[in-house]
Amino acid sequence: MAKRIRAKDEVLGELHLHLAKHLLDRLKTGEATPQELQAAIKFLKDNNVTGEPDDPDSPMKDIKAIVLPSFEDEALED
Repeated sequence: MAKRIRAKDEVLGELHLHLAKHLLDRLKTGEATPQELQAAIKFLKDNNVTGEPDDPDSPMKDIKAIVLPSFEDEALED
């Protein structure tokens, strides 16, 4: 059986940080693809990130400021 090599915690932490920053940048610029949106959702879920957007002290309140396309709006235009 092949021996498994585990990455050092600091390398994994750096990878985690850069992935989070990349996803956030893509969201902020509005250039995120549907796949990146799904990856961001999974990233948050996998890291047990939850929040109440109506809580004034929650960083989730900022999500309301991000305007994401609505597929329902596009369907109504057809």
